[in-house]
Amino acid sequence: MHDFISAIILGMIEGLTEFLPVSSTGHLILAGELLGFEGDAATTFKIVIQLGAVMAVLLLYWSRYMSMLKGLLAFDFSAPKKLNALHMIISMVPALIVYLLLKDFIKGRLFGPGPVLIGLIIGGMLMIIASRARIKVTAESTDEITYKQALGIGLFQCLALWPGFSRSGSTISGGLLLGTSQKAAADFTFMISVPVMLGATVLDLYDSRDLLTGDALLLFLIGFITAFVVAMLAVVTFLNLIKRLKLEWFAIYRFVLAIVFYLLVM
Repeated sequence: MHDFISAIILGMIEGLTEFLPVSSTGHLILAGELLGFEGDAATTFKIVIQLGAVMAVLLLYWSRYMSMLKGLLAFDFSAPKKLNALHMIISMVPALIVYLLLKDFIKGRLFGPGPVLIGLIIGGMLMIIASRARIKVTAESTDEITYKQALGIGLFQCLALWPGFSRSGSTISGGLLLGTSQKAAADFTFMISVPVMLGATVLDLYDSRDLLTGDALLLFLIGFITAFVVAMLAVVTFLNLIKRLKLEWFAIYRFVLAIVFYLLVM
């Protein structure tokens, strides 16, 4: 029963944090430590339930994804300054390559409280630097993001493979440093989260297929549904919050979280 309650709690945490630059994976690892929800199945669980939250984004941007898919199938990339499937692919490739090369190291060495605290602090410092940088904005909306900027944001996304850095925190920071507005960077981050998380989840499910039986499978399902429902209720509010609130405020929250957890557990 304890594991099922933990699955619901972690699903709620995932749904509430996935769309904020505070590291949902970091929160799940720290919460799992406090709940005693650990082990190989727990590590896979913390990755898989992110898919529940990401599905909320898929529904939110459904029409746009379908439009880009049609362009991809028609090999229509004639408008490089209009967001299309090639932007998505370019931004996904760097993190995918790094994940395939280092996934054993990432899951074996970085999914712990210590690395997460480091990621929260360094990631917060990156967000402050990006927020205060005076970079000329050349892309006010996602349709003005260039292929070069998409690649650069994809490179910054590699930082998010370190739990605690945050995918949205890394990519929004990267966008700001590469000349996009915070609104454009936030929208683009939400857009690329779906294919990135789908790919990561499928790979992780395949690697952990022996764990997908009995109670473990039920735990994954409970966490997935909880994360999806909570995310659906929160996604629009949080998206608007990210577009308007300066990154420094999220960085401060990350610093406070790291300090509190260190005092409680470390």
